[in-house]
Amino acid sequence: MEKKIIQTEMAPAPIGPYNQAVAAGGFLFISGQVCIKPGTSELNNSDIQAETHQVMHNLKAILQEAGTDFNSVVKTTIFLSDMNLFSEVNEIYGKYFDGAFPARETVAVKGLPKNVNVEISMIATV
Repeated sequence: MEKKIIQTEMAPAPIGPYNQAVAAGGFLFISGQVCIKPGTSELNNSDIQAETHQVMHNLKAILQEAGTDFNSVVKTTIFLSDMNLFSEVNEIYGKYFDGAFPARETVAVKGLPKNVNVEISMIATV
């Protein structure tokens, strides 16, 4: 199976040995995105709303680079630093979809990269 690496300057560069996304077998596997502003090492984390929007904008940029959008997303995973953030993150996350929501799990974890509060990964069809 052939795989294609997806990279865009409109999303943050990876901070480790991984790619923003990989397309293979008709699917797009997007690495977990945090609230890093593209082209910088700055975090957009003034509050949970700004942080979640930045994560979703980063995901959108990767989807667009792969020639698709949120409508093709079939699975997401949301990692939270605290489950008390669930409702605020959920409200913002939901606004990026047209109602045909993907499958999803949301888990609270002990820590996330750069001590952020939310990280989201996605699987989409391409």
